[in-house]
Amino acid sequence: MARRRQAVTIKHVAADAGVSLQTVSRVINREINVRPEMKKRVQASIDKLGYVPSIAAQRMSGSHSYLILALNDRERTIADWRAREGTDWVDQMLMGGMLECAKHGYRLIFELVDTHSDHVERELQGCIAALQPDGVILTPPHSDNPQITELLLREKIPFAQIGSTGGSGGIALIMGDEGAARTATRHLLDLGHQRIGFIKGAADYKLSEWRAAGWEAEMQEADLPVDGLCAQGDFTYDSGLVAARQLLALDPRPTAIIASSDHMTKATVDVARELGLEVPQDLSVISFDNTPMTLFTSPALTAIDQPIAETTALAVELIVAAQRGQDLPEGPTTVAAKLIERDSTAPPRERQGTRRAVAANQ
Repeated sequence: MARRRQAVTIKHVAADAGVSLQTVSRVINREINVRPEMKKRVQASIDKLGYVPSIAAQRMSGSHSYLILALNDRERTIADWRAREGTDWVDQMLMGGMLECAKHGYRLIFELVDTHSDHVERELQGCIAALQPDGVILTPPHSDNPQITELLLREKIPFAQIGSTGGSGGIALIMGDEGAARTATRHLLDLGHQRIGFIKGAADYKLSEWRAAGWEAEMQEADLPVDGLCAQGDFTYDSGLVAARQLLALDPRPTAIIASSDHMTKATVDVARELGLEVPQDLSVISFDNTPMTLFTSPALTAIDQPIAETTALAVELIVAAQRGQDLPEGPTTVAAKLIERDSTAPPRERQGTRRAVAANQ
């Protein structure tokens, strides 16, 4: 019977290199107070033995846990998972965070916390006590929850605030929501639309207001009305149905609608069809998020692509930099979103007729 190969541990590396366990740990953790010749010697033993560092070995230096904790909203995340409708915020966040953590020898731990709960502070304290993370990534609506940010400040744990302009002592990162909404609006204006409706996201997300502000600013610059053209949603499909019916009942109705989530945009397409409208011939639509459903909706949705993975990766990078005492950027860092053009936008029908007439006369 073949004998099971014994796992190589930090003790084997220390013995092979003739150094202490703490020295091996300092080399693994890339600490600066190790002589170059010692680093070379320990690395040679690591390479020879095929040693893969564990978190326990990394922690032996005593200064870091090499864990970064990412928090997401419990209620909304569980609702998205149960609906199984293609929302991939968590997937993108984990991809960006995990891959960047691996570059620095860290691990990403994902937890759900209810930001509306009176027990949020106790929940977070339990996570911190169990994991002792080197940093925390907050996503909306946690990013600006004072119960959370003040606790992390007291515990002296670096934290990144995605979707926040900062001011709470954390590392602020935004995805350019206002600018993205302006880009979406400008795209529709360039196609010839003048009645452009907007469906806002949940009120407890700051980005909902930023997106609405971008749409309104671009409309005002074009000297076009916005009164009555903004409807309230909460990112969900059902709220999109209500908001789309409200906007499409207007007289004159909008010829284009921007919605603050893919689910609300899908709802807008469905309401348009109920009313006998064709997308994009009678109604152009633009979505936010660019989740997989944008590709499989008919027609495929023009969408603002939210750089979730890139933003989470940058959050990890900046938390690691903070742990190493490096300088951090002042003010919020923007990871810009971009517009992906697909089949759900076109010139309004009257403009299409004008174009056909011009083409026929040429």
